[in-house]
Amino acid sequence: MTKASDWQLALRNLLRNRRRSLSTMLTLAIGLAAILLFGGFKTNINYSMLTAYVRMGGHLQVQHRDYYLYGSGDPTAYGIAGYDRLLAAIRADAALQPLIEVATPMLRFGGIASHSELGVSRTVIGTGFDPADVNRMRQWNEFSVPIVHPRFVLEGAPPDAAVVGLGVARVLQICRPLHVPDCPAPAAATDGLGAPGPSPQAAAGPAGGKAGAKPSAKSSAGSPGKAAAPNALPADVAALALAEGGARPAPDNALPRLDLLVSSGRGAPNVAAINVLAAQDQGFKELDEVSVIVQLGFAQRLVFGKAPPRATALMVQLKHTAAQPVAAARLRTLLAGFDTGQPLVVRDVEELNPFYVQSLRLFDVIFGFIFVLIGGIVLFTVGNTMNAAVVERTVEIGTLRAIGLRQGGVRRLFVTEGFLLGLAGAVVGSASAVVIAWIVNHSGLTWLPPGSSERLPLQLRVLGENAAMLATSLALIAIATLSAWWPAWRAARLNVVEALRHA
Repeated sequence: MTKASDWQLALRNLLRNRRRSLSTMLTLAIGLAAILLFGGFKTNINYSMLTAYVRMGGHLQVQHRDYYLYGSGDPTAYGIAGYDRLLAAIRADAALQPLIEVATPMLRFGGIASHSELGVSRTVIGTGFDPADVNRMRQWNEFSVPIVHPRFVLEGAPPDAAVVGLGVARVLQICRPLHVPDCPAPAAATDGLGAPGPSPQAAAGPAGGKAGAKPSAKSSAGSPGKAAAPNALPADVAALALAEGGARPAPDNALPRLDLLVSSGRGAPNVAAINVLAAQDQGFKELDEVSVIVQLGFAQRLVFGKAPPRATALMVQLKHTAAQPVAAARLRTLLAGFDTGQPLVVRDVEELNPFYVQSLRLFDVIFGFIFVLIGGIVLFTVGNTMNAAVVERTVEIGTLRAIGLRQGGVRRLFVTEGFLLGLAGAVVGSASAVVIAWIVNHSGLTWLPPGSSERLPLQLRVLGENAAMLATSLALIAIATLSAWWPAWRAARLNVVEALRHA
């Protein structure tokens, strides 16, 4: 029996019982489509998270060796001295120039932002950026993720301009002048009996008592039964802000003005007033609650004063993510030959963002579980179909053996049928996954990723991920072929005489 006749006979046998073959093929197709759709969802999560992280911090960062582990306590203590010379060397390197999209410094510092007029404050994490470089970094979109970041408004703005996270604007009660939607005002402070306490405006005006009257020591300390105002500005911070002139009332149409208190490079406190241009979603809720962004030069003067400025990291954004290992190796070689007097290292986006790696591993485990589950269903479905075919065709198997077909030929016949079922299921399942993904991608559905404060378009990346689609389809075909092997082995072992007498 020739190989061509094997295929023809296997196809004719499948068509003899169209209903059973169709149900088996549809089971395979639905299973493959489910795997491909979840794989497309996982791929979209990977691309979306990677794009967000690369836009914020680049693919690679040059840092002090200990900044990653200890920098959160005192970021400025691990600043890179003479960073400008190192940055110029990176930008001028002949091997890195074709790979790099943006190379820019960044300064991170901790502090307290206060709204002196209302007496509220909160701890913040400040970041100094080069505005022009940040706008270029926000345009990076290698994977065509449908996320549009607003323009970085600090480009071309005055030196004391700032951008805050939506959470900071909410706590410091500056949503209204910034026209932030969905930002409720806090409830008025109440006394122990539930009666509303005086508002900040009433306490300062004639309705709260004699104008200019000084509060008594008892009232300033808070009388029993009255709740203290939340996020009240500490007295020493308020005094420092007043000394800087930060408490002067601003016109109603003016931008909100905050006081930013930081610890200078020598440990002494330093305060400066900032004009908040906008409150913008930072993409992640934890960052949104503490973020204050200023221009790099302003941050360096605030932290280091007249001392030589430093940067806590040099961010390197690449044109293509695939070039990350090559660029990292070249940067390490460049650092080895560059005398900075500091232990500097190169960290990639995965090392800098462990949540990103953990999320991908979680979805890989889920994907593997789903694949094993559907693979088991395919295994038993095809096996059951082949077993039923063996029982129904026992006499035919005996006839084929009687006219000279060997056991290997019988096995090959049933395995070929399993392969054809898997191939048909793979084709139909792949086509179905592509169509369903196209419908979902154009439906306008959105979802809120874990840890994010921004809703993203729901995208299923099936079409275009050819390697993943091919690998999954081949794996399903292999499972279908393998599941037909046991029934084929049983068919080949049938006794010829017993098979011919089978009724």
